Parts: sequence; C-alpha cells; structure tokens
Amino acid sequence: MESYDVLVIGGGLAGLRAAIAAVEANPRINVGLVSKVYPMRSHTVSAEGGAAAVLRPEDSYETHAFDTIKGSDYLADQDVVEAFVREAPIEVIQMEHWGCPWSRDPDGKISARPFGGMTTWRTCFAADKTGFHMLHTVFQTSLKYEQIHRHDEAFVTKLLIEDSRCVGVVALDQRTGRFDAITAKAVILATGGLGRVYAFTTNGNICTGDGMALAYRAGAGLRDMEMVQFHPTGLPFTGILITEAVRGEGGYLTNKNGDRFLKDYVPNKMELGPRDIISRAMVTEFEAGRGFEGPHGKYMHLDVRHLGEDVIDRKLPFMRELGREFVGIDIVHDPIPVRPVQHYMMGGVDAGISGKTEILGLYAAGECANVGLNGGNRLGSNSLSECLVFGAASGRAAAEYASSAKSVTANPVDAMLWDEARRVEAAYLEKTGGDEKIGTIREEMQRDMDAGAGVFRTKEGLEKLTDQLGGLRERFGRIKIEDSSRTFNTELTATMELDFMLEVSQVIVASALARDESRGAHARRDFPERNDDKYLKHTVAFSRGIEDPRPRLEYRDVRITNFKPQPRIY
Repeated sequence: MESYDVLVIGGGLAGLRAAIAAVEANPRINVGLVSKVYPMRSHTVSAEGGAAAVLRPEDSYETHAFDTIKGSDYLADQDVVEAFVREAPIEVIQMEHWGCPWSRDPDGKISARPFGGMTTWRTCFAADKTGFHMLHTVFQTSLKYEQIHRHDEAFVTKLLIEDSRCVGVVALDQRTGRFDAITAKAVILATGGLGRVYAFTTNGNICTGDGMALAYRAGAGLRDMEMVQFHPTGLPFTGILITEAVRGEGGYLTNKNGDRFLKDYVPNKMELGPRDIISRAMVTEFEAGRGFEGPHGKYMHLDVRHLGEDVIDRKLPFMRELGREFVGIDIVHDPIPVRPVQHYMMGGVDAGISGKTEILGLYAAGECANVGLNGGNRLGSNSLSECLVFGAASGRAAAEYASSAKSVTANPVDAMLWDEARRVEAAYLEKTGGDEKIGTIREEMQRDMDAGAGVFRTKEGLEKLTDQLGGLRERFGRIKIEDSSRTFNTELTATMELDFMLEVSQVIVASALARDESRGAHARRDFPERNDDKYLKHTVAFSRGIEDPRPRLEYRDVRITNFKPQPRIY
C-alpha cells in the first residue's frame, strides 16, 4: 500500500498544476499523481483557442469579471469570479516563465485575440494548439520535483472514506491488473469532463465523468449539473472541435442562403456571441430549413477564406490540418462544415474557492469541479485559466490540510480494498449469463442524451429520458464482458466508465427537469424566460444510494457582490 500526503487524481492541466502547487507550498510533503492515461494524453491537449487573462492596459479586472458573470447568466458566484480574474494573469505569466511558447506581438508582448462574450481582446494563445503547449509546459515542470510520484495508467474505481474523511483511493493498475489502495491525507479530484455521455461531443474517449461519479457515490454534492455547454462549431461527423479562435480571427458563420444569420440573434456581437446563444441560433435556423443537409445531419458554413493563406497558416495552422485530415477540404479555399456539439460541463463536484468539498480531505479542481466560476455558461478561454488558478488553489489548500492531518492506518483500508476488488471481480470479470454488450448500451445512452438533454429541452423530453436511462441502468446489470484478461483489459475499464456515465447522466437529467426556467446553457422550451425570483440558485444533487437512482436535490443562493442581475442581451 503506497501512501502520500497529497494524492491528485488526473494528469491534465488542473491536476499537474495542483501537484506542483502542493510541493511549492510545502517542499517536505510527498505527492502522488494517478492518471488513467499517460499525463500527456490528458484532454487538455485538445483545448485550442487560448487562456483568458487581463494583461493589456485597455483591459481591467472589472470588465473580465463582468463579462464572466454576464456570460454565466448570473449563476456564477461573484466573489469567486473576482478572485479568479486577479489570479489568472499571475498564472499566465508563471506559464511564460516555465517556458510556454505563447504567440507574440511584434513588440514581444504575449498576443491576445477576441473571444465570444468578451468585451475586449484578452485571450492569450499559442497559435491554435494552446492546451497542447500549456499541458507540455506543466508536465515538463512537474518533472523537476522529486516529491511528485506518478502512477500512470491506473484507473480509480472508488474513493476511500473512513470516519467521514477521504483517506485515499482504490485504483486498478492496468499494466499488472492488480487492485491497489493508495492512501493520502488529502485527495484532489482533477479528472476532467463527461462529454462522452453525448453522441456528438468535442471530448476525447477518456472524458467519462469519473471524478464526478466517484465524489457523488462518496457523499459529495454535484452542483449545477443541468448546465452542459454546447459549442457551436464542431465537425458534423466526428464532433472534433473547430476552435472559437476561428471566429475570433474573423471567420463568418453562414446558412445555406449565404446569410450571416447571427445578425438576427446577437447583432452587436455576431460571431463573437456567447456559445449557448449561438448554438441555439444554429438549431433554430436548422428547424427553419436554412441549414445545409449532409450525410451526418444538418450543418452551417464557417468561412475563413477572406482571411488569406498567410493569416491562416500563422494563426490557425491546426485548423487547416483538421480540415484536410477529417473533411478533405483546404480551409483557405473551402468553408468548414460545423454544427453544435457538446463541449464542456459547467456543473461538477460542489467545491469552495480553494477546491474544498464537504467531505473532509477531499478537494476538486478543473472541469470536474464546480467552484462557482462558470454558472450557466462558460466563456470561451476561461477554462484553461480556471485549471491553472483553481488547480493551484486546491494544491495549496490540500498541502496545508495534509501538514496537520493525522496519518492513515492500514487496518480499515485493507478491508475496504478487499471489498472493492471483490465487487469489481464479481460484478464484471466472474459474471456469466449476461446478454448485453456495453457498446450497445453506451450508444443508446449517447443518442438518448443528445435527443432529450441537448441544446433545447422540454419536460416531456426529460421525463422520457429519465425512463430511458432507468431502462439502460437495468440492462447494465446484465452486461457480459468477453475479455477475462487482467492486463490492459480495456473492456473492463470501458464498462466501469459506462457505470460512471450512467450515474452522472441521471443527475444531469434530474437537475434539468427540476429547473423550470431557461438560463445559460439550460434552455427549456416550455419555460423560455429566466426566473430570478425562484431560480437564482445553484442546484446541488446528492446520491440517495444504490437502491434509488434519483438524486436528492437541494438549492443554494448565488453569491452576488457588485453586479446585479440584468437581461442578458448582446
């Protein structure tokens, strides 16, 4: 049994930043880092457009805070936003000192580009591979610290809770097939999003909501899970992201009539409107028959031909590569087909500004957490900054807690490890007579989620989806795993991921069904208006246990400081 002072689950930007911050806060502590993939394969590499930070004289903390709060449809906790906008520039400059290759202006300053919902240029970028370069930078920096010990390709199946305190995890080492207990005085969840519960998503196959489900099962709340972000520009077949930077650099969205249709929806912002509003505009245009029809459904054109080859090759080289590889077009000469796709989860593990959850010793950061920053809709380019700011905050807080927390004893942990290993073996590896395939259940879940909990929602659609997910959960009990091997059993890990996905899907749907209003990304056709009197509140969902899949919902007031709610008009 390995033991650490701080254990980080997840090797992406938030997790690595947390590990570094913990060691910098207290160089005497040991930090473990568990990741189900090699850290450089974390989903952070897929972030393309940039990281928001106030670094220019024409910008201010107040405008970044206001843009974020208005973008959130007033569901963000304003004290959290105000702290975030002050920390983000410090973190971006820290990345610069660690060697991140930011794109630069002729005078040597870090370049910025405009992004949706922002009133000025504040998105710092490294061409259109920003997440890739940022992840490489923090990973390389983490290698300097001998106090950070990595467990790569280890799949966490359970949080260990002893006396209402999180004392570690059970993890399946995929290389040996062995279940290990890894104990710690403090645990930080940084496991990313859950996009794979939808059929069309920009998220990689590893984004299955593991951390959210682990925390939920351990008794933590999941906050604002109805708030699922759809990005307006994904490729129709693969869902691969076409970065918002394409519009930031001047790309146009046009319908089949050649109209820049956003003039009817966000006339003052056009292509730089917030993601939720543009996604709804596109679906509305599709329903009016003004979209293009393709083999993979309806789509719009995203046109950058007027920018010219030089600008495209300098600022959007990866987009040109994606067009060539996945659509067979050259974006210098051809418009890009795009449609709204699931992109990001505003909801997540209910955590405070330092990442602290209601479970003693458990922290959360990054996309798997909800610290109150994004509310009903995240502004593009805030999430990379969020991973840095709140990853660092959770690392420091966990290190401080661990320095005074008592050590974990082996006795109850050994019993919990044995119970968890037996559960997985009995439920999956030794089970006979099942007739369901995980691929079939997963595809049905994704299709049902797209239809019932997509860009627009209704009471009828959500109720139908509740029944469908209940049926899939029942069928999940009859799955059969063909692969009985112990090493790199990807069928087993995919099954456990599906278990997590079914869990978080049910929370999304229950939270959406209970919010009888439209706010941010949550657009109810039967309740098209925002209702501040009743729903200027966070939804917090708690598990009722294995017998009852319906979460228990509570509500908490949004913290408002300087920005009173107003109509969200662009």
